[in-house]
Amino acid sequence: MGLGPEAMNGGNVDLGNSKLRARRKILSYVDDDDEDGPVVSGCWIKFRFFGRCLSRRSKVDSSVSGSSSQYAESKSTTNTSKEQPVAPVISSSSTTSNNAESVPSTPKIEDELKIASQLRKFTYNELKLATRNFRSDCLLGEGGFGCVFKGWVNENGSTPVKPGTGLTVAVKTLNHDGLQGHKEWLAEINYLGELVHPHLVKLIGYCIEDDQRLLVYEFMPRGSLENHLFRRPLPLPWSIRMKIALNAAKGLAFLHEEAEKPVIYRDFKTSNILLDVDYNAKLSDFGLAKDGPEGDNTHVSTRVMGTYGYAAPEYVMTGHLTAKSDVYSFGVVLLELLTGRRSMDKTRPNGEHNLVEWARPYLRERRRFYKLIDPRLEGRFSIKGAHQAVQLAARCLTREGKLRPAMSEVIEALEPLPNLTDMACSTSYFQAMKSVRPSSSMNARYGARMQMKNGQPTRSTSMPNRQGRSDILESPRQNLK
Repeated sequence: MGLGPEAMNGGNVDLGNSKLRARRKILSYVDDDDEDGPVVSGCWIKFRFFGRCLSRRSKVDSSVSGSSSQYAESKSTTNTSKEQPVAPVISSSSTTSNNAESVPSTPKIEDELKIASQLRKFTYNELKLATRNFRSDCLLGEGGFGCVFKGWVNENGSTPVKPGTGLTVAVKTLNHDGLQGHKEWLAEINYLGELVHPHLVKLIGYCIEDDQRLLVYEFMPRGSLENHLFRRPLPLPWSIRMKIALNAAKGLAFLHEEAEKPVIYRDFKTSNILLDVDYNAKLSDFGLAKDGPEGDNTHVSTRVMGTYGYAAPEYVMTGHLTAKSDVYSFGVVLLELLTGRRSMDKTRPNGEHNLVEWARPYLRERRRFYKLIDPRLEGRFSIKGAHQAVQLAARCLTREGKLRPAMSEVIEALEPLPNLTDMACSTSYFQAMKSVRPSSSMNARYGARMQMKNGQPTRSTSMPNRQGRSDILESPRQNLK
C-alpha cells in the first residue's frame, strides 16, 4: 500500500493501444448475490498518465483532486502482464454511473465504517498539503482507483509536515471516473482497519469530505514484487524470492486460519505484494476481499472477480469462492517467482502465453523441473529448494480445489527454503547447461552482489554435487538432449 522511489525506475514498457490497456483490467461476472455492478481493478500506469490523472481530479479541485489508485509501487509503471479480464470489459461511462450511484452521503458512510475509530481521520486539505498539492514529483502511480501520491504527516497525528520528516505515507485517492468505486474503498477500510499482521500492509487512516474518498497507508520503499520480477534488468536472488513467497504465504494463512472471521483475499498477485526495505513482503489492496464461509457452508457464492491467469478455474466456472481459490492464486505467484515469467504473456510464442498451462508438463515430471527455473539466475538457486518449490506449486495448482494444501501447510513447506545453499551453479549439470545457453555476465555479477548485500548465502564453487543429485537432476548428457 505504500509506493516507493523505485516506482519511478520501472523498465521500458510499450504502452500499446487503448484496447490493450482495457484488457489489462480485471472484471467480474455479476452474481445475484452481489447487488453492485461490475468492478475492475487495474494495473499501475506512471508519469505518462499523470495528465489524465490531473484532468480527472480537476473536476473537484482546480489544482488537484481526489482520484484514486492502489498503494504499491507495483502498479506504478505500465503493466506488461497483459492481464485478461475474467469477463467482458465494460465502458468507463457505465462504471462511472454505477460508482456515482454507489457513493452515499457522508453521514451514511460514517455509519458503514465498522472500525473507523481505530484509524486516523484526515481532512482533504491536510492530505493535499502532505502530498505538496499532489505534485507530479510525488506521484507514485495510477490504477483502477486513480492515483497514489507520496506524502509526509506527523508521526502521531494528521498534521502535514515537511517532506523528509515525520511519517512517510502513500495517499490513495478515489477517481470518480475510474473503474472502481465506493464499495471497494469501504472494503479496504473495514478489512485493513481491523486486520493487523506483519505481512499485511498497514492502513493508517482515511478521509471522507463531501465526495472525496482518500486512504492513507504505510509507505513501502521497495515497491511491488511485480516490478522486481518483471521490470528490472537484474534478477531477484533466489533466497529473496523464497523469502517473499514465505512472507506472502504467512499473510494468506493469517486471513484464512487466524483472523477472527476467515477472509478470502480474492486478488492475490505479484502487483499486490509489496516489499519493505529488507524485502519483507506484505499483502496490499483488500478492495476485493470477501468474508469466508462459516458454519456448515462450504463456499461463498459471488460474482467472479480477479485477474485472468490468477483466478482458480472452479471459481471462474461456478462463482463458488473458497480459501482454496486463494491457494491456487498463490501457486501461480510461486510459479512466477520460480520462472521469472508472467502469469499471462502474449509476447511469448504460441503455447507459452498462459504460464500455468505451459508449466504443467514440467510440474508433473520430476526430472524436468529445472526447465522451470528462471534462466536469469544463472544457476544461483538451490537444487533441493527449487525441487521442493516446484512440487509445492504443483499441489497448489491442482485442478481439484479440495486437494490443494491449506496455507499453513504451504508455510511449513516453504520455511526451510530461503536458507538452503546447495547452489546448482556448483554442479557439473550447470556447467553443461551454460554451454548451450549463453550466460549474462551482468546478471551473474548482480546475483552474487545482491546475495552478499542482503546477507543471503553466497554460492560456493567447491560445493559438491551430493550423490550426483541423480534423485533430482538428470545427467548433463541427458539434459542436453
